[in-house]
Parts: sequence; structure tokens; C-alpha cells
Amino acid sequence: MSRLLVGSCALLFVGATLLLSELRWVDRPSLVQRLRPYGPGGAGRPVGGGVLSVASFAEVVAPLARDLGERFARILGVSEDLGLRLHRIHSPMDASAFRVRQLGWSAMGLGAGALLAVATRPPLAAALLFVVGGPVLAFLVVEQQLARASERRQRRIFLELPVLSEQLGMLMGAGYSLGAALNRIAARGSGACAEDLAGVCGRIRQGLTEVEALREWAMVADVDALARLVAVLALNRQAGDLSRLVADEARAIRREVQRELIEQIERRAQQVWIPVTVATLVPGAILIAVPFLEALRLFSST
Repeated sequence: MSRLLVGSCALLFVGATLLLSELRWVDRPSLVQRLRPYGPGGAGRPVGGGVLSVASFAEVVAPLARDLGERFARILGVSEDLGLRLHRIHSPMDASAFRVRQLGWSAMGLGAGALLAVATRPPLAAALLFVVGGPVLAFLVVEQQLARASERRQRRIFLELPVLSEQLGMLMGAGYSLGAALNRIAARGSGACAEDLAGVCGRIRQGLTEVEALREWAMVADVDALARLVAVLALNRQAGDLSRLVADEARAIRREVQRELIEQIERRAQQVWIPVTVATLVPGAILIAVPFLEALRLFSST
């Protein structure tokens, strides 16, 4: 127990030091540090930030946190690339920053588990469960938050695809080129697809073709309906009546969305009967059990 107490106190000391290093009145830069950016060869150097600060600590821990996080995620069955998921939800963090944040929450979970074990003094197995389960639970919570955000993003894209494909078909049927139609939808839309199309148009301005940028978006989004739509749009320079093909694909995507909606409605309708069935069976079982027990008592007494 004393070792757990020492370890938890050490974690609290490191965390308090990192938090206090961000306060200007604690980590006040010296005159040399303040004048260094204005000296010869000092341009671009940050002012302040001692040896032990959040920035320096993150730079040191980032490679280790990324490697450990990837290995532990693979052990838990998460095979999708972390950078791809962060790019899908338009997160401002990169993979290293996310893993450092995840490692920080795991360290807090370790400290909380150790303090709980010291405070309650449970048996050895329970103490080990507290110490090991705290960081694992914190790691899983952060990972699950990212997974849910990624799934919600994919769901939004899938639900918006029928409208997007219909708009593309109408614009291309009216004489717009594929690039002009994408720019118009990205400029006037407000959903998840419009936000992603703004990135697609940015990639086109960087030198990619429309088809390459759309395929890149389909790879990041990882939605089957979007992959089929991009495969149809890839015939832009080959098909003469692409708007009709896009309209057909829009109808197919809308039918798929409707099928999933009907399945969801039927599933919820079936779930309604679960509490009704339980509420009916429990009183019925009681009413049957009372005379049955009474009959057993009578037969046993004779």
C-alpha cells in the first residue's frame, strides 16, 4: 500500500507541475528568453516554456504514447487507422496529440485507482483491479468517444447522400460540369457532405482531378453508398448522359435509406413488446404458482 501511495503522489506531483507550468506567474520567462527571438538566429523560437512544460512533455511522450496506444488498440480489436478516423470527423488533433491526450487520461485513471485502493484498503485482488482497471477504463472511454463520433459522421453522410446525388444529377443535367457542381453544393450546403465537399474542392485546387479528390473522400468516409456514387461519377469523361446515371444511383441510395429506416422502425416496434410481455408474464406466473403450491401442500399433508 505504501508503494501505491508513493506512486500516486508522484503522479499528482508531475500533473500539478505540468498544470502550473502553463501559468505565466509560475513559469515567468527570464530576460534572456524574452530577448532570444529578436537576436541573430533566434527567429521562431518560443518564448517561455521551461524544461518541464506541457509542450516539451508532449514532444517527448508523443512517440511512446502513439506506439503504446496503437498496440493496445489492436489488442482490443480496433484495426482502423487513427489518423483516418480523426480526418473523417475533421478533428484539429493529429494521431500523436490524440494518443498523448489518451495517455494523460489513462494516467489520471491510474492515479484515481491507486488513491481508491489506498483509501479503501481492499483485498489484494481488488486493489490490483482498481490500479489496472482505472487506466484501461480511461483508455477505452476516450477510444469509444472517437468511435462514436466516427460512426455518427458516417451515418450523417449516408443519410445526406440521396439529396447530394439528386442535386448533382440536376446540376449536371442543367449543363454544369462536375467540378462546378461540386463547388456549388459545397458553397451553398450546410451538412456533413457539404463540409466534406469543401475539402474535396480544396484538394482539386491543389492539383488533383475531380475523380481523384472524390475517391480520396470516399476512402476517408468509408461509406459503401458513397463509394458507389463516386464510381458512377468517375465516368464523367466517358459517359455522355452522366446525369441520368447519377439520378439512378440517387434513387438506389434513397431506397437503401428507406429499407434501413423500415428495419429500424420494425425493430423498435418489436422492442415495445418486451416490457409488455414481462409485465404480463410476471402476474400470470404468480397467479399460477399460488394454487400450485397450495395443491402441493394439500397432497403432502395427506
